[in-house]
Amino acid sequence: MSRTFTLLDSLALRDLQVFLGRAGRVEDGSVRLISAGSVLAVYVAIFYPVGLLDEAPTVLGLRTFAVTDTEAFDAVVPVRSLIERLNRLEEKVTDPAEPVTVRLPIEVNTVTWAAISPPRGGWVALSGTSPAMLEQVATSGIDEVAAAIPSGTGEQIVHRVRSEVWGRPIEGLEHVPAGGAFAALSLGFLGDDDSVQIFETGPWTRLTTKRGHVLIKRKAWTLAR
Repeated sequence: MSRTFTLLDSLALRDLQVFLGRAGRVEDGSVRLISAGSVLAVYVAIFYPVGLLDEAPTVLGLRTFAVTDTEAFDAVVPVRSLIERLNRLEEKVTDPAEPVTVRLPIEVNTVTWAAISPPRGGWVALSGTSPAMLEQVATSGIDEVAAAIPSGTGEQIVHRVRSEVWGRPIEGLEHVPAGGAFAALSLGFLGDDDSVQIFETGPWTRLTTKRGHVLIKRKAWTLAR
């Protein structure tokens, strides 16, 4: 029997659709869902290493959603399959205030980034930054990647270029790779009225706005002592 979760209303359903849609345009792979009590954590991968010798950072997006109390689970499913289920549910909505129960697609077990769990505690606050600064870094990186990769380029070369661009430290925020800015922009986490808080623990950095979180796993060094 497949697992389910219940969102509080159709507004939350639409919010989840938008989040997964944005993630799917960047990395059309899988999504990790962790349900614990009344909270559903939804993780998507924006960038991650390929192979043991790849030193590219792991960059994840995270949104949390309120759900009715359900059985705890940790599942990884295809993004596209889950979006299709959400779309079908949206078509059946008659009362926007009614809870919406979502049944998960068949799980997948070969997603390497999903085995990496960001820590829940121990985060140390660092100096924050502005959405405009991250947007500028992300836009410049997007242009650089597009200019460096001609059409028909092989997958390995594409990954190497993206790894170089998105693994590069942001000037003035050397503990944050440019991939963090790309994830924040691509997932819709940046807004003119937002401040971007930055936290760190061990090899992890977290960018947080009121729209969501970007989690970055890098080499094990820290500015917070």
